[in-house]
Amino acid sequence: MALLFTKLAVSIGVVLILSVLAERAGPRVAGVLSGYPLGTAILLYFIGVEQGVAFASESAVYALPGLIATLAFLYAYYLVSRQLLHQKMVWQLPLSSLAAFGAFLTVSWICQQISFNRVSGAIALLIAMGMALVLFRGIENVRILNRVRLTRSVVLFRAVLAALIVLGISGIAAWIGPKWAGLFSGFPVTLYPMMLILHVSYGVGPLHTVIRNFPRGMGALWIYILAVTVTYPIWGINTGTILSFAVATLYLIAYSTLVWMREKSVRA
Repeated sequence: MALLFTKLAVSIGVVLILSVLAERAGPRVAGVLSGYPLGTAILLYFIGVEQGVAFASESAVYALPGLIATLAFLYAYYLVSRQLLHQKMVWQLPLSSLAAFGAFLTVSWICQQISFNRVSGAIALLIAMGMALVLFRGIENVRILNRVRLTRSVVLFRAVLAALIVLGISGIAAWIGPKWAGLFSGFPVTLYPMMLILHVSYGVGPLHTVIRNFPRGMGALWIYILAVTVTYPIWGINTGTILSFAVATLYLIAYSTLVWMREKSVRA
């Protein structure tokens, strides 16, 4: 029961922080930060706690191609929501989500047929990230101008949505084996609820901005998962998670600094 409440508290907290960041700092920043190893780290950690270090380490290898499925998820959501731009929200949301889930499951199934190791999974994800940057580069960066007030109902909606997704994915991962568990750990557990929140509250503009910028922050995820495959077997789940987060954080700080310096030089 304590583990269940921990799952809920961590996942709900992350989703709420990300969605507030999207409103305050802008969806561009939220998109980059969504590439930080939050949802994947949550799932890999709890998989390790429940199934053991060996299981989690093997799952981490397949989390790399699992993130290819996440990029397919985002691209499908983007294409369908763009096509349904002038339709009512009651159609936009479920049809975009259905297409995204279909893309995720299809790519996951294809990846499950391939025998990945740490190196091949890392290379495959790097190639997919490069392709995503090209596919998403035409999306316009849009800021949120009129923010939705954070009422109790809005906060409750975000919390419940995050809780249901995390419990569902982690619950399934427990009995489908390390390959599928790893692939599903790439599911955008914390990003997807934020996407729905932005879509409902502000329309497709800010939502597509998050999608555009997500691959730019994925280097932190790439580094985190590779670190997990090394640190979990040597130092265990708790220390391994801390060390992996440290490496991923250093990358994100370096990337953010580089972007800031480049934009500053352009303005000058």
